[in-house]
Amino acid sequence: MKNIIVISAPSGSGKTTLCSELQRRKPHIKFSVSCTTRSKRKHEVDGVNYHFLSDQEFTEKVQNNEFVEFENVHGYYYGTLRKTLEDALAQQEMVLFDVDVNGAMAIKSNYSDNTCTIFILPPSLDDLKKRLIQRGSETEERIDKRLERTAQEMEYKDKFDACIINDDLAIAAEELNELITKQNEGVVYGN
Repeated sequence: MKNIIVISAPSGSGKTTLCSELQRRKPHIKFSVSCTTRSKRKHEVDGVNYHFLSDQEFTEKVQNNEFVEFENVHGYYYGTLRKTLEDALAQQEMVLFDVDVNGAMAIKSNYSDNTCTIFILPPSLDDLKKRLIQRGSETEERIDKRLERTAQEMEYKDKFDACIINDDLAIAAEELNELITKQNEGVVYGN
C-alpha cells in the first residue's frame, strides 16, 4: 500500500495547484502541513498551508528530532514532522506531501514501502520564469536563485517513481489522479 504520496517540483511548477486538485478529486487524501520559517503569503493560512514558525521554534523541533526531514530552501527552513508520517502509517490514511527534492528523497528513504514519489516538471524554464514573475511575491534576484535551484532539482527527477509535465493543468491533474489510483488499486481508505 502506497499511502504516502510525495510530490516535489521546482518552485512555480504548479505542484501546489496540482495537490489541491488531487485533494478535490480524492477527498480522503489528507494534506500534510509542513513547517516553515518563511513569511506567510497573503492567501495562506497558518495551519492549513504551512505551520509558520519562528527560527527559534523551528530550531527547537530540530533539536527534539521532530522532523523526518528539513531543509534550508531559498534562505528559509522547511520541514516535515515525523508525527505526521507515523500517524498516517498507524491509521492507514493516505497522506499527500508537498516537499522539495531532498525532503522527498528523505521520506522515500525512511518509508520506501509506503511511499510513491512524483516529480512535477514545468513545460520549460521560460514558462517557469513567467510563472514566478506572475506570482508577484518575489524579487528578480530571488527568481534568479529559484531558477538556479531548478537546475539542481531537475537532476533528481529520475530518482522519482513518476514524472508529470505540467504544461496543461487539466491534463497534468488527470495524469496525477490516474497515477495515484493505479498505485493503490483495490485499497479502500476511510474518511
